[in-house]
Amino acid sequence: MSSNVGGSGKGRILVVDDDRLVLATLTHGLAQAGYEVLDADNGDDAILIARQHRPDLALLDIRMEGMTGFDVAGYLRDYLQLPFMFLSAFADEATVAKVKELGALAYLVKPLDIHQIVPAVEAAFANRPKPGAAPGTGIAPAAAPADPSASLQVVEAMALGVLMHRYSLTRAQALARLERMAAEQRIELGEQARRLVEAVEQLALGS
Repeated sequence: MSSNVGGSGKGRILVVDDDRLVLATLTHGLAQAGYEVLDADNGDDAILIARQHRPDLALLDIRMEGMTGFDVAGYLRDYLQLPFMFLSAFADEATVAKVKELGALAYLVKPLDIHQIVPAVEAAFANRPKPGAAPGTGIAPAAAPADPSASLQVVEAMALGVLMHRYSLTRAQALARLERMAAEQRIELGEQARRLVEAVEQLALGS
């Protein structure tokens, strides 16, 4: 575990990824953006670090050897009441359904560069539960966060991830497709994203 401290003291974030290159890139980029960064390359160390240092937010890779990002997220939510977001190369039906069930503040689909991740982290910090919330409530579910815009952000990110994964699109291409789908249905982008994610969840439940 290492700690990198940015200059502006924006907050403490735990980054967990079993790819050391990805981990180093994220750690450096977030530190440069002003965050104190703790890192771990496996789920067991992540939980130990979280218990000891109580970060303000965790950024978790999903698929790792041993404990998965989902395992870590469940522990952070249930035992430490710490908010988290996911970063993953996968956006299949089961993954999307699990992300929503756990109540992540955000869900980002790789590949992403640090210039895309930092704004998402900043938004997650803005939307995280406020200190002093009733004990035992854990993380607000994605469907009902304190900030109404947070739900839309998460659902849109999940919808983009589904399209990127299913059609091998870049993020920009996925957004263009989602916008086109919304225009064809004559509905808002957020509503189209919600319908897409719900359809994926139904597929996951039926599999």
